[in-house]
Amino acid sequence: MKLPDQEAFDASSTHEDVPAGELESGPSSDPRPDGPLDTDNKELEVPKDPLLFIQLNELLGWPQALEWKETGRWVLFEEKLEVGAGRWSAPHVPTLALPSLQKLRSLLAEGLILLDCPAQSLLELVEQVTRVESLSPELRGQLQTLLLQRPQHHFSTTGTSPCWGPTHPRKASYDEEAPLKEQNPLRQKLPPGAEAGAVLAGELGFLAQPLGAFVRLRDPVVLGPLTEVPLPSRFFCLLLGPPMLGRGYHEMGRAAAVLLSDPQFQWSVRRANSLHDLLAALDAFLEEVTVLPPGRWDPTARISPPKCLPSQHKRFTLQVQVKGLLPPHRAPAEDRHRDGPQAPSVELQRTGRLFGGLVQDVRRKASWYPSDFLDALHPQCFSAMLYIYLATITNAITFGGLLGDATGGSQGVLESFLGTAVAGAAFCLMAAQPLTILSSTGPVLVFERLLFSFSRDNSLDYLPFRLWVGIWVATFCLVLVATEASVLVRYFTRFTEEGFCALISLIFIYDAVGKMLNLTHDYPIQKHGSPAYGCLCQYPGPGGNESQWTRTRQNDRDDIFSMDLGLVNASLLPPPECVQRGGYPRGPGCHTVPDIAFFSLLLFFTSFLFAMALKHVRTSRFFPSVVRKVLSDFSSVLAILLGCALDAYLGLPTPKLTVPREFKPTLPGRGWLVSPFGANPWWLSVVAALPALLLSILIFMDQQITAVILNRPEYKLRKGAGFHLDLFCVAVLMLLTSVLGLPWYVSATVISLAHMDSLRKESRACSPGEPPSFLGIREQRLTGLMVFILTGVSIFLAPVLKFIPMPVLYGIFLYMGVAALSSIQFIKRVQLLLMPTKHQPDLLLLRHVPLSRVHLFTAIQLACLGLLWIIKSTPAAIIFPLMLLGLVGVRKALEWVFSSQELLWLDELMPEEERSILDKGLEPEHSFSGSDSEDSELMYQPKAPEINISVN
Repeated sequence: MKLPDQEAFDASSTHEDVPAGELESGPSSDPRPDGPLDTDNKELEVPKDPLLFIQLNELLGWPQALEWKETGRWVLFEEKLEVGAGRWSAPHVPTLALPSLQKLRSLLAEGLILLDCPAQSLLELVEQVTRVESLSPELRGQLQTLLLQRPQHHFSTTGTSPCWGPTHPRKASYDEEAPLKEQNPLRQKLPPGAEAGAVLAGELGFLAQPLGAFVRLRDPVVLGPLTEVPLPSRFFCLLLGPPMLGRGYHEMGRAAAVLLSDPQFQWSVRRANSLHDLLAALDAFLEEVTVLPPGRWDPTARISPPKCLPSQHKRFTLQVQVKGLLPPHRAPAEDRHRDGPQAPSVELQRTGRLFGGLVQDVRRKASWYPSDFLDALHPQCFSAMLYIYLATITNAITFGGLLGDATGGSQGVLESFLGTAVAGAAFCLMAAQPLTILSSTGPVLVFERLLFSFSRDNSLDYLPFRLWVGIWVATFCLVLVATEASVLVRYFTRFTEEGFCALISLIFIYDAVGKMLNLTHDYPIQKHGSPAYGCLCQYPGPGGNESQWTRTRQNDRDDIFSMDLGLVNASLLPPPECVQRGGYPRGPGCHTVPDIAFFSLLLFFTSFLFAMALKHVRTSRFFPSVVRKVLSDFSSVLAILLGCALDAYLGLPTPKLTVPREFKPTLPGRGWLVSPFGANPWWLSVVAALPALLLSILIFMDQQITAVILNRPEYKLRKGAGFHLDLFCVAVLMLLTSVLGLPWYVSATVISLAHMDSLRKESRACSPGEPPSFLGIREQRLTGLMVFILTGVSIFLAPVLKFIPMPVLYGIFLYMGVAALSSIQFIKRVQLLLMPTKHQPDLLLLRHVPLSRVHLFTAIQLACLGLLWIIKSTPAAIIFPLMLLGLVGVRKALEWVFSSQELLWLDELMPEEERSILDKGLEPEHSFSGSDSEDSELMYQPKAPEINISVN
């Protein structure tokens, strides 16, 4: 590094407050903390230094009673001791006065610098730092006694933040060999291997001139009670001097602590060999600070920690480039391009051999197979299993009923349960991506309805015709696997994925709301004067004949039948009491309960809102972190249990979950194996290839779009994908379900993403102010396998499952659809259409693309989505698979409307565009524009957490 001119610092005397440099921990802030920096023939590993806890001990009480008192602490962010309130402040981004950094630099330049100090105890360290020529033996002794005095710590006992909160000060007698007991909850939050750094600062009257010392211990050692957390200390900084105006030494101590908390400065200081290296690291820090002009902000305001910490990767890259660790002939654009267009993954590279991709998928996934079961031994998997099980059986019942209507009873709920169990379990055992949940989907259901209508209109035997369609589809899919056609999924950009996801999410929402509205027909809301209104009690006459009713009219009220018995209007008695009194209930409303429709809506919205609220508890400020995590993981299960409890409490006969009671096909007279021809002519087996071609396109698009979404890099899947193997499994299962007359199954996007969302892994040891970092997905096969086994067993669990109200499950369906819809960039851009410019959020997308172009791109997506919905809902639905494929063509045509730079922000580049950019030596602007491009709310990132994942 180049040391700036010293005069540049002496000339500066302003008092602007500046936010400290970027603060983040390596393990949690960078998606690739250990990622290599590519060189020509080798890789330079990004160092992963231990996390550093820094504590500021301030000397107070001069000239009466001197004592060391802990006044601040840092891990990533600063926590100040609020003495009056008796607690630590909330973690915040530290701000420093610029003169404090300048004075600190001057003091260190003239002070004592000990690098790789061999001290093994606090006593030895104190003897080392007090060996200053300017100190007389008497003053040296006084200073050593003062430095060995036990500091007063402020311990945390209960949590007011995700990591700690209110505390009570304690004092203890000095005993260097007996460090503080590990009773501080902060110790539990720090990862193994963490180290400490101590900064001691204050005014000392018997010193004639400032005394500064910076020590890096060769071997970290616990320095007695110097820090509140008994960690091995690596750094020690001493800043003492005669009294001065203001809080000069306090601010210098804070400046030293903030420097040590900065990962880049810490990395440099750990490798410094001289005073020159130390000052160069401080100068590099000063070059990156951002100045806030005085009078434009409140210096007492505390800046809250950001939701997403910026990456240190680029800072480290610049550092090693300056030091000459990277090849000088390497083009900067090539290095920075690692965040832009990337080469296709291993799974999407052609081998040039028949079934070559399939063979590679099998070899790649075979090594992970044992861990696919061992990794499931975690309580979170139990929660995910219950959640997805309930969603799966609800989906099976819903689509089973719809399938029965669409196929005239040829298939039904039993086939849906059996097919889901068999196909799903087989897929979880054999597939490359076991997190995928197979299910009947809306597009496939539309095709089934069209196929049945064609068979009925042409007097064909439906199931045999369907068998040959399935055989041809399996054949076509095997051809696609053999020719490695799955590599074409590289052309499925976000434009295609979002159009498909939005369509399926809207189908979920539409079906959930539609099912609830249908309840008003099955359980009509009885209004006064409606045909279903009224239930009167009829009493027999004296001779045994039924009495005659008289019609009365009072004060222009509606007509009612009445027969007065004393003070009781017998005609208005409830049916049970009417029978008890010897009467007979008469009227259309006697056997209906008017509250069912309203109460079903109450259960519907309760389960939906409760699931949404509990899902967001994880990021709230209430309850300890463990409780928040449990409530969030079991949000859907708890919502279902609440709905069941409410239903049981009121005891109303709401519609309940129904499962088959007998194990036999829905269509009377047929066996489990479908006849190849039945009453159909032999040549129909050849004609079936035509509709099978369209269905193959639909299966390929449905399966592979879901696979692309599930295997996106932001989900941090370690075990890789297997597009060829997954499609092969779907082809085999297509053949099996066709032979057995079961529904066809393909990857269900909504439930699959909900499955992944329920298996999110997040960091536990969070530093104060740092949100839990998303670590990836718990990749295993057991949850999916158990879900489908339980689905098959559900046929025999009718006595238990019959108590679950259907409105509750519809509410969970609505929750999954809304969560899926809200997690895609497309919906956020739709919101911009309805938002005045002055109220729009400061999104990076809007900084680089004109708003009119953003609106044009969104309008094109809306038009495509509307066209897909219209085609799906009309007799033209037979071409629906071609329209899905047409989304790729529309996206390709957008290259004539939008520039590559705009498409890179609005969507993604297609393979040809990526190669063109690389060949021309161009760079995507958003990848290299500096720190402001590190995070964008409109880029494909897990809102990690809120994976928000969920999408069918």
